[in-house]
Amino acid sequence: MTCRNRHCPKCQGAARAHGLPSGKPNSFPCRISTWSLPAPAREIAFQNKAVVYAILFRCAAETLTTIAADPKHLGAHLGVTAVLHTWGQTLQHHPHVHCVLPGGGPSLDGTRWVACRPGFFLPVRVLSRLFRRLFLQELQAIFAAGQLGFFGNLAHLAHLAHLAHLADPAVFTQRLDQLRRTDWVVYAKPPFGGPEQVLAYLGRYTHRVANSRLISLADGKVSFSWKDYRQNRKAKVMTLDAGEFIRRFLLHTLPDGFHRIRHYGFLANGGRNDKIALCRQLLAVRNAPVDQQADGDPLVKCEIPVCSHCGGTMRRVDVVPRACARDHPFRCDTS
Repeated sequence: MTCRNRHCPKCQGAARAHGLPSGKPNSFPCRISTWSLPAPAREIAFQNKAVVYAILFRCAAETLTTIAADPKHLGAHLGVTAVLHTWGQTLQHHPHVHCVLPGGGPSLDGTRWVACRPGFFLPVRVLSRLFRRLFLQELQAIFAAGQLGFFGNLAHLAHLAHLAHLADPAVFTQRLDQLRRTDWVVYAKPPFGGPEQVLAYLGRYTHRVANSRLISLADGKVSFSWKDYRQNRKAKVMTLDAGEFIRRFLLHTLPDGFHRIRHYGFLANGGRNDKIALCRQLLAVRNAPVDQQADGDPLVKCEIPVCSHCGGTMRRVDVVPRACARDHPFRCDTS
């Protein structure tokens, strides 16, 4: 029996394995980038998930496609697959978007493939500043339209002497000014392996929270593994009271109907097949037969064994030696 909830850390294994749909750039030279929000913006995002997460998606994609189309940087159309990820290593609220994109694209006139320089994609500082400007412009617009709500600590800002309300336009403007003076983190790099490894990695974050990092539940406490990036990614185990773990877990539930995976540029749904065909033609990549494409697709042929009943990840617990198998033929007992 499975609950079929997309946030469940035990279910949705099969859906996760197929999490990124067709049209992915896995036959192209590949890059990845990460777009994060600073703490003052994360507070607003948590209380306005649907609208602010949507802004995060749009601004990251618009920044990439705008800078890539600039002849001073790349001069090419870009395709982007973006996946929302809202938790950090310790399950605190840390919304950011991972983008998978080819290391180049069709030229603006569509006659040739323009590749980025080896070891360099787009200038991170330029990306960061445009991303910040676009995000704050959209945030200001939805505030003016009355689409933001503020509750709890944002309703009465205790660090201000007059206990101001963030819904006050003057106070909200102060928050925007604070965000303009903050450096925004944009991270871009080639994948460690190849495009297939990147897509398989992102697939692990599309349908579940905390992945397979859960270790145990005992005596009302939950233990899970995490990496301490301040200590050179040292692996550690964190143990929390069940109530605190559930609180952190529920920080990452998404609004009903919210799409965690989105596509932009030549990977957007409108005309995607024709645009990908053009990219492959420009790259002189021949389309393999459909059956061969499915066999070589890491998201169709998943190397992670998945339970056919609950969709959870299966783990090897023992191996029967061959000699033992000959002496004692395997008997399947389902009673």
